[in-house]
Amino acid sequence: MTTISVVIPTRNDAEMLAVCLAALARQTRPADEIVVVDNGSTDNTAEVCAAAGARRIAVELPGIAASTARGFDEARYEVIARLDTDSVPPADWLERVETILEKAGPLSAVSGPGDFYGETRFARWVGTSVYIPGYFWAIGWLLGHPPLFGSNFALRSKVWDRIRGSVHRGLPPVHDDLDISYQIPPEVTVIGDPTLRVQVSARPLADWHSVGRRLAMAWTTFGVEFKQEGPFRRRRRRRQWEREHGRNGVLP
Repeated sequence: MTTISVVIPTRNDAEMLAVCLAALARQTRPADEIVVVDNGSTDNTAEVCAAAGARRIAVELPGIAASTARGFDEARYEVIARLDTDSVPPADWLERVETILEKAGPLSAVSGPGDFYGETRFARWVGTSVYIPGYFWAIGWLLGHPPLFGSNFALRSKVWDRIRGSVHRGLPPVHDDLDISYQIPPEVTVIGDPTLRVQVSARPLADWHSVGRRLAMAWTTFGVEFKQEGPFRRRRRRRQWEREHGRNGVLP
C-alpha cells in the first residue's frame, strides 16, 4: 500500500485547523503522517496539533511558499497530499488520492476543485462557479496540463524531489500551488479530477481587498515564472515531450 503524508501550512488559524484535522481523523484511509507547518502562529495552534497527533514544524521564513516547501521537504512518505488550513476533505479523500496516483504511475500529481463554505452566498457562488473553473481553464491552457489547486492536491514524493530546488520558497508574495504547477517537468502526469472535491472557506473572496490581494500575488507569481521560462516555450517543451513519449511514456 502506498504511504501518504499530509502537509498543512498554517498561521494563526487554530479553529479551522482543528476542523481540518478532525476531517483527516475520519478518513477511510488514514494518513501515515500529518505535518502542520506553523508559520509564526501566536494562537493555540501548537495545542491543536498535539491533541490531533499531528507533527508540528515551526517555520520562520514568511510566506505560504516557504511553508509548503518546508513541509514537503519534511514529509517522509511516498505521496505528499496538500490541504489548506480551511480545507475540509470528505472521508474518502485520501483513499481516492491513493487510487488515482497508483494508477497514474511513479511520476504523477492530482488536483481537484473546492466547494466553498462560509461568507455570503454571492462569495460562495463566485468561488465555485467563476474562480475555480476559471483557474483550472485559464491556467491549464497556459501550462498545457491541469494546474494544482493549493487547497486540494497531491503529488508523488519523486515529483517533489525533481522540483524542490527550483520552487521559489524565499518569495513571500508567490502562490505556492501556481509555482509548483509551473515547475512540474514534462514527464510528470498531472491529473485534474473534477470529482475529487474538498470544502474550502470563501473568505479569500469575502471582499474586494481580499480578491485584489490574491490577484496581486498571482501577478507576482507569473512575473517570477515567466522570467525563468516563457509560458509558450514551456508549453511547447511539454507538447514535444508528449509527442515523443506519450502522456504516460516510459522514462529512459
